[in-house]
Amino acid sequence: MSDDSMRIRGFQKLTLLDYPGQMACIVFTAGCNFRCPFCQNAGLLQTDAAEDAEESTGGRTQEDEIFSYLEKRRGILDGVVISGGEPLMQEKLPEFIRRIRQLGLLVKVDTNGSFPDRLAYLLEENLVDYVAMDIKSGREGYPDASGCRRKDIVKQVAASIALLNRAASESRCGNGFSCEFRTTLVKGIHRAEDVEEIARQIGRDIPYYLQSYSDAGDILHPEGLASFSGEELADMLHRARRYCRKAELRI
Repeated sequence: MSDDSMRIRGFQKLTLLDYPGQMACIVFTAGCNFRCPFCQNAGLLQTDAAEDAEESTGGRTQEDEIFSYLEKRRGILDGVVISGGEPLMQEKLPEFIRRIRQLGLLVKVDTNGSFPDRLAYLLEENLVDYVAMDIKSGREGYPDASGCRRKDIVKQVAASIALLNRAASESRCGNGFSCEFRTTLVKGIHRAEDVEEIARQIGRDIPYYLQSYSDAGDILHPEGLASFSGEELADMLHRARRYCRKAELRI
């Protein structure tokens, strides 16, 4: 794959669920700096040069094929979701988004919030219309929940939360930006206190989704992991709503 290309590991041509209120497609990027034991996209974590090479056939890369598809769907699709993996690891992400923008499409990015400087650039350049950020746990549990042992990871995540809180507040002035936060809750990793701690960091009027863990078959390290009961999830939601009135359950 050319150094000027995104490292793409998958492409879903249509989704009605992943971009709220929009008809979109999803681009899955390769590579992630986290190793969450409950990750449901374990096949996207590594960036494999051999697999990248296989994505180019007859001089036509998967990136070319995606833009060919987007061109044909102009006026039908509303937007593109860029997920992963961790999309902000991709150095060419801004250029990739600009190409999408030129087609008149909205852009949603999913991120783990560990690259606040890169997120700030996307926001400052008005390159994203929607950001969904995964908050893996409370501060104390972050290393275990994320599999990331960087000493500054909690600080970096907090900076991203603050960026999105501010951008969402400014969007009330009419720039059209939206965001959401979400946490996948796993018995054996999370406590109800983690949910309260996270909710306190989030703006009161920003959606915060509590997602129930389920073993979908491609979990990174499923040993010892389980789902919370409906009663336990309801208690966590009640705690979250003390701080975030838009907290909801996603089962």
